[in-house]
Amino acid sequence: MVHHRVVLRLLDRALIGALLLLALLLLGVNAARASGQIVPSVGLTHPVDGDDQTQISGGLAVRGTILPLLMGEIGASYRNDEFFGGALDVRQWPVTASLYVTPIPAVYAGGGVGWYHTTFDYEDETGIPNSTSEEFGVHLGGGLQIPVLPMASLDLGGRYVFMQDQEARLVPEKFDPDFWTTSIGLAIKF
Repeated sequence: MVHHRVVLRLLDRALIGALLLLALLLLGVNAARASGQIVPSVGLTHPVDGDDQTQISGGLAVRGTILPLLMGEIGASYRNDEFFGGALDVRQWPVTASLYVTPIPAVYAGGGVGWYHTTFDYEDETGIPNSTSEEFGVHLGGGLQIPVLPMASLDLGGRYVFMQDQEARLVPEKFDPDFWTTSIGLAIKF
């Protein structure tokens, strides 16, 4: 069991290193081409296995053209979901890296990976201590950009995030932390 934890920690560190390397590459490409975007956004998230409530989320992404018809993105966001009738509150700060195909400039579709820093807050009455974990996940998604100004577009996006099932300390079962998210943002060109 200890060996398994060591391997997971090494994978987490490798993922963080890969995300940082991708960010540096994107920044270098953007500096050379000056064709990047910064995208602040708000969105709605809906957990697959939660209390059937849609929650508001927020995010910030940096995008840049890597090759013709290929765009890269580094993003961070915040989301919060409740499980088991509010006895478990799950707060998450994902940091993601994505590659999108852009068949036409206004449409993008693709996927990526993410590091999900997750805090599990249990109600005091449960007697279960709160905990924090870092998990790996993958996502698929896409979006549409509608020009509103010469240097800005309305960005409508969506993605589905796949994560490993989580152990629930509240009841002796697992729950599925996968979720859908949709967002609206303003893609500001730089």
